[in-house]
Amino acid sequence: MALRHHRLPRLWLGVTLGLVAAAIGAAAWWERQLPQRLNEAAGRGDLDACLRYSDQLQALRWLQDRAPAEQGECRRRRAAQLWGQQRWRDALLQQLQLVNSAGSTAADRRQLQTWQEDLRQQALERFQAGDLDGSLARLAAIGEHHRPDGSALGDQFRQVWTRNRLALERADRLAEQQRWWEALESLNRLDHPWWRQRAGAVRSRVDAGIAGLSARERQHDSHGSLPSSVPLEQLDREVQRRIAAGMNEWSAFQSGCAALGGKVVEAGPDSACQR
Repeated sequence: MALRHHRLPRLWLGVTLGLVAAAIGAAAWWERQLPQRLNEAAGRGDLDACLRYSDQLQALRWLQDRAPAEQGECRRRRAAQLWGQQRWRDALLQQLQLVNSAGSTAADRRQLQTWQEDLRQQALERFQAGDLDGSLARLAAIGEHHRPDGSALGDQFRQVWTRNRLALERADRLAEQQRWWEALESLNRLDHPWWRQRAGAVRSRVDAGIAGLSARERQHDSHGSLPSSVPLEQLDREVQRRIAAGMNEWSAFQSGCAALGGKVVEAGPDSACQR
């Protein structure tokens, strides 16, 4: 019995070593198979299999820096395929993997930069054409759609979009109240081509309203707005900040004026903030 117990640990040790050796042997065999399988997958255009074998080959790391060129070629072709499918984020991630791999070239890095710049340009064109969602979708692929501090390009696009929308809504309401000169001032603040085009009907209404003013009203308004002792830039910032917080335009104007130590003065169609 003592002899039997003495031999048992040796038996388990032998079995364990045998299993380890078998696992190492299997891994070594599979590692030798991977380059050929990778080449075959690349040759028949099976990019998914090519990438899968590439990842396995990289995980083994037995080839170290001798990874075959097919690894880079698979990633390169897969990135181009994803880009053609307009899967921009996936394409950029695949290209970034390629750039960070040992098989990358200077051309791969240039391609990544070209795609990023292309998306920025597409986003700008979409934004100018009035497609805010399409613009933000392209910026999302390069991480420029939003940042917590509001410094992303997408954040800037949203600010411009909101500012123009609110200005047009304000001009429309003022036109309904026949406050023509204030409506015109609001229309003149539009700085986005799509919103300017959208404001065409309101502008026509405002122009007709101004043209219909009496001679006395026209003479009064030809001198421009009422003088204001409150700096207009400061007043505008205060008003826009309150509008962004959800306050309506007129209340924002009154509150912003008061915050700067002024009071609202009205005469005819004009309103001003004076100290």
